[in-house]
Amino acid sequence: MRLTPRLGLRLILVAAAVAILCMRLIPRHHSRPAPPAAIPASIPDLAVTSPLNQPGGAPPPNEAYEVYSALYQSPAQPPTGEPLAFAQNSVTDIPQVGSSCLKPQTPAEHEMAEAFVVANRQSHRWEPKFTIPQGFRLLDPSEVAQAQNCIAAHGHDKAKCAGFEQVRHIRFLGVPGFDRGHTHALVSVIKNCGADCGSGGIFEVEKAGGGWQRSASTDFTGDCSWIY
Repeated sequence: MRLTPRLGLRLILVAAAVAILCMRLIPRHHSRPAPPAAIPASIPDLAVTSPLNQPGGAPPPNEAYEVYSALYQSPAQPPTGEPLAFAQNSVTDIPQVGSSCLKPQTPAEHEMAEAFVVANRQSHRWEPKFTIPQGFRLLDPSEVAQAQNCIAAHGHDKAKCAGFEQVRHIRFLGVPGFDRGHTHALVSVIKNCGADCGSGGIFEVEKAGGGWQRSASTDFTGDCSWIY
């Protein structure tokens, strides 16, 4: 069979048509967009779900004064020359690592954690009942605000800061949460040195030799120290 120019053109057109038809019949695979990355659940705001330091608390128990008095027996707390200044109203905080820094495992730890939260749902007014050899000052809310301003201003206003020349820190104490046997407790200390300056922590103490001392650190309160 002789291939004429006309026949060759027809064969080329047929081949092109077959190729186009095959391309249309081949299924198309569309790439699907990757699913969006999972958004981590936000940490619950404990100020909303479990508010602390609400007004109206009763006077702290006498045992609370015994605990803090024992912890401040050392002359090194605070450094020599700085008066020990406590805020009159109790204040505590639970740092949010997960939903709470506290990780109780044993029955006694659960008792302390629950008692600590209950004891600090309301703010309590400390009285001058601490037994501390180097002495201490209790600052009412207006004095706390004034002392904080003087610390931030480094005492430049001599007239307004006359009563706070040596104050470098204000300590806010939480009411202890005791276990059932009252041999262990959770305590809280916030050491404030200005609007954006301070440190704090919740730690365990234990009764020993008729007094109280700080317990060895464990996972129970291991994430409950902070600085800002």
